[in-house]
Amino acid sequence: MMGDRVAVFELAGYRYAIAIAHVQEFVRLPSIVPLPKAPAIVEGVVNIRGTVVPVLDIRQRFRLPERRPHIMDCLLIARVNQRVVAIRVDRVIGLQDIDPRDIEDSSAIAPGTEYLAGVAKLPDGLVLIQDLRAFLSQAEAQDIDDAIAGAAEVCQ
Repeated sequence: MMGDRVAVFELAGYRYAIAIAHVQEFVRLPSIVPLPKAPAIVEGVVNIRGTVVPVLDIRQRFRLPERRPHIMDCLLIARVNQRVVAIRVDRVIGLQDIDPRDIEDSSAIAPGTEYLAGVAKLPDGLVLIQDLRAFLSQAEAQDIDDAIAGAAEVCQ
């Protein structure tokens, strides 16, 4: 039986995953440029083949220790709700099929886990599956658009 295909990555020693349907690619970490007036969830922006892409700080969202960008970091480029976003990750683990029977509903485990689609129980440990659709609030998405537009106006 074919399972749910996910891209697995590591962040602060923990394994996370995102449904492969949202993932465009992984790239080496380019320079992240701070974005004035962006919401706290935005670490900055990067240029991915001519497109300005916001880098989301999921460490902040999950209360993980802050970490400065490192040369070995990667960006996971994903598309969600017609928006391209990047997530800085410590290490790419790879693609994996997960049997749906091995996925627990995150809301049954703990309240306030709206950013998780589920928790996969694998033989070698747990993987937290992110729900990118719930990751940005509508207000945060609008603030990102406004900050990028404002930065573009300043540069013209």
